[in-house]
Amino acid sequence: MSAKTQRSGVSDKANAGSGRRNAETKMKYTIEPLGEVQVVPDFLPSPAELAFREEGVKVTLALSKKSIDFFKSEATKHHTQYQRMIRRLIDAYVDIQAPTRQSTRSPRDKAAPRR
Repeated sequence: MSAKTQRSGVSDKANAGSGRRNAETKMKYTIEPLGEVQVVPDFLPSPAELAFREEGVKVTLALSKKSIDFFKSEATKHHTQYQRMIRRLIDAYVDIQAPTRQSTRSPRDKAAPRR
C-alpha cells in the first residue's frame, strides 16, 4: 500500500476503479474541431444585482386560509419562509406583466399627484 492509502485505510485496488484523478494524473489535450458552436448570452446577474436588496413595504393583506396553508406546507418542504414564497410569486407576476402593462390612470389622474 502507498503512504497515502495507508493513512486513509483504503487500498490501491479500491481506488483503481473509482474514476478519480489525483495530482499525479496528467490530462491529455488534443487539437480537434469543436463542431458547431453556439454562443450563449450571459444570463447571470452581476455582483451588484446580487447584492442589491429591494426596498420592502409592509402591507396588511387578508388571504384565504387554504392559500396560507398551501404556502406554509410548501415552504416547510423547501426549507424557506412562506412569506418569501408569496413575495416572490407576486414579484414574478409583476416582472411578466410590467413590460406589457398599459397605464390605467386617466389624464386627470396623471395631472393630480397621488398622496
